[in-house]
Formats: sequence, C-alpha cells, structure tokens
Amino acid sequence: MINLEWFRTFKVIYEAGTLSAAAQALFISQPGVSLHLSSLEAFTGYRLFDRDTRKMIATDRGTFLYNFIIEHMNKLEEAENIFNKKWKLEKPTVSVGMSMEVFQYILESHVPELPFNLTTRFGDYSQMLHELNNGTLDLILTPQKGTQHNLEYTPFSKERIILICGGKTDTTELDSLILKEDREAVKDWLTTQLWYSTAADMEPLKRFWSASFNTLPAFRPNYIVPYYGAILRCLSNNKGFAVVPDFLCRQEIEKNLIKLAWEGSPPVEDTLYFGKRKITAFPGEIKQLEVILSKNWPLNEDKILASS
Repeated sequence: MINLEWFRTFKVIYEAGTLSAAAQALFISQPGVSLHLSSLEAFTGYRLFDRDTRKMIATDRGTFLYNFIIEHMNKLEEAENIFNKKWKLEKPTVSVGMSMEVFQYILESHVPELPFNLTTRFGDYSQMLHELNNGTLDLILTPQKGTQHNLEYTPFSKERIILICGGKTDTTELDSLILKEDREAVKDWLTTQLWYSTAADMEPLKRFWSASFNTLPAFRPNYIVPYYGAILRCLSNNKGFAVVPDFLCRQEIEKNLIKLAWEGSPPVEDTLYFGKRKITAFPGEIKQLEVILSKNWPLNEDKILASS
C-alpha cells in the first residue's frame, strides 16, 4: 500500500538535491529518507534518482513523477497549513529510551509535571540506538555511543558497577580476603555464594568479574528476576549477592537494608550520555527532560554534569 510520506520525501529530495539536506528539512534520519525513497522506487518499479557523489539527479521517470505530483503535494501542504491551528494547540509527544530503573527512580515522579506528552521505551542499548537513529526515539540515556553521524552525545554523569549483598549476609571472610588481596580466594569464595541477576542483562556481572578476576564468572546466578528493583527488594534484610549500578542502591545502603560488599579492583565505571539527533523537532522538550534527569540524578564525587 502506498504511503503518502514517500511522496513528501521524494519531493523534498528532488528539491533539496541530497539525502542529508532532505533529512534536515524533514526532521528525520538520513536512513529514514533512504528507506522512504527505496520503498517508493519499489512501489513504482523504477529508479527515480541516479546517485551521484554530491547530488541526487532525477531520472526521466523521477522528473515525470515530480511534475505529476507537485501540484497535488502543494495542495496537501496548503491544507496542512490551513488546518494546522488545531495541531499547534495539541501537546507534542516526545519518545524517550532508558532503563526501567532510571524511569522508576529518577523520572517517574516528574511525569505529571511535563507540559508535553511522553512515551517511554525500555530495552537494550543497541536497540535504543537503532530507534534513535531511525526516528522512533527522540532522546536516550546510554553508556554506549553509536557511530551514526546524525546523532550527538552529551555526558551528564557516571555510574559505577558495584558488588552488593543482603543486609544479613556475613561478609567477615570476604572482607578478610579482600584485605589480604588474595584475589583467587576472593573469586572462589564468591563463586559459592547465592547470586541474583536480571533476566534482561547479565553484562554488568560479567564486566565486574572480568575486571576483578580477569575471567568470566563460572557460575549461573541462583535467582533470575525481571529488573534491578526486584533484586534490591529480594536482598533487603536477606542474604545473597548481586552486581548493580551504584545509583540504584544508595538509599538501601544508607538504610542498612543492603551492604556494599566490594567496589571491585579496578572499579568498573561508565560515563552516561544523553543521546539525541542533531536535528530534532523537539529541542525545547528534550532540554527540559535533560534538566530534570540531571538535577535529580544521585550525586557522587565523579559526577560530570554537562553545562546547562
């Protein structure tokens, strides 16, 4: 089935001359522009542009199509402008990708105050980067940076991956082994303990273990739960170990519900970034979200809050 947005994209490419200029004019990614064009070419059965190193040159079929639709497209755009008043009165919708824990701990309580609509997505970082690039998401919080040229990343904080344990866990022997710097004995002792991890992501445990012991963990966690918040509730005033980002468990540590067992050696740290497209339709709304998240992020000595 034909998509009218394919024609809009085709018209802008024809007039702008390049995919990058069309992407900027349409506020979508360059891969999104390419997808619209390839879909239209597949629908028509003809190549509509010849790809030159500097410019998109319309083929005879492309020129014919442009001349055929231009009057109708201009009429549609005129109709958009005439009936745009209602759209301007509606709240814009901003789509944000982050971990469920960041949403729960940092953003959730501020959602009712937002002067715009908000859609949140939870998933792995590679998927969020993909959806940011193709225009599905407008802002992501990520420790990973992609290589796409249309995206930009602003550092705003750091997180440290730490080893925690339940408040009733006896760590006397562990503390002694760490003090003796008997790394092999520490690894063997920890391997025999009860472990919690999340179903979605065991990467923090692997990274912590690899940094501290130069190998991957040779055990499977005893309890796999949906997310970090469940781990904290399970460990509170109980026994067991888990590896989690430090900002998630500060309150529980302060209340002695769980304990900081070890920061690892060397510590495992990530710089956290706001990721967004360089050209966006919602710069003000995205900035407001960045300010809320930055101001309410748990403070630590290594925080690298970006300039306001």
